[in-house]
Amino acid sequence: MTELQGKIAVVTGASRGIGKAIAIELAKGGADIVINFKSDKKGAEDTAQKVIEAGQQAFLYPFDVSSASEIKTAFKKIQKEQGRIDILVNNAGITKDNITVLMKPEEWDIVIKTNLSSVYLCSQAVIKSMLKHKWGRIINITSVVGFIGNPGQSNYAAAKAGIVGFTKTLARELASRNITVNAVAPGYIETDMTAALPDEARKSLLAQIPMGYVGKPEDVAAAVRFLASDNARYITGQVIHVNGGMYM
Repeated sequence: MTELQGKIAVVTGASRGIGKAIAIELAKGGADIVINFKSDKKGAEDTAQKVIEAGQQAFLYPFDVSSASEIKTAFKKIQKEQGRIDILVNNAGITKDNITVLMKPEEWDIVIKTNLSSVYLCSQAVIKSMLKHKWGRIINITSVVGFIGNPGQSNYAAAKAGIVGFTKTLARELASRNITVNAVAPGYIETDMTAALPDEARKSLLAQIPMGYVGKPEDVAAAVRFLASDNARYITGQVIHVNGGMYM
């Protein structure tokens, strides 16, 4: 299927993990992909190669989503060089874990900037293009942690919960303009971070998942591809949970 043929998608944090899987899946749907990364050029180039193998064009744009000025400059360049942006996937994110009583202000600030403020800034940067072309999809990657909390991640949970409120509000603002805004909330997904967990931590994690296994980045990417397509044209302001039943 090439339901996204002719579309241009920007995926932030697309050099590895969930972002990489999303970029590849959207390419399989027919979209050309703008691959954002901060420092992992090798990972981004690998994503680009996979996009090309899927038959689509790939464009690398390095910028730091925690920087408002870098976002502004990058999106101006993307729109000038690519002509428009049809799909935006706000995926980039980091963790700086610490229990709240010991959390440093800089640990709080950088997670909020990277995981939440970037969603606002990147979304704001694409809206005019979408309005001009009377079509758009904004898909924000939140997390199960934004719904159930997690000790040591008050900054991350706050950012991910904030994404949900932002998604619903922006969806209401843009609904009449043929632009949908939705979120996908992954549970525990097989990434570099979860792969490094000790056996005991992994067992404890699995015990919380009714389906009994950790998801794959491709599970999240499939939900994103659906929301980006016209099959989801009447869905906006929603959160799709991809978590094996961990949160219902």
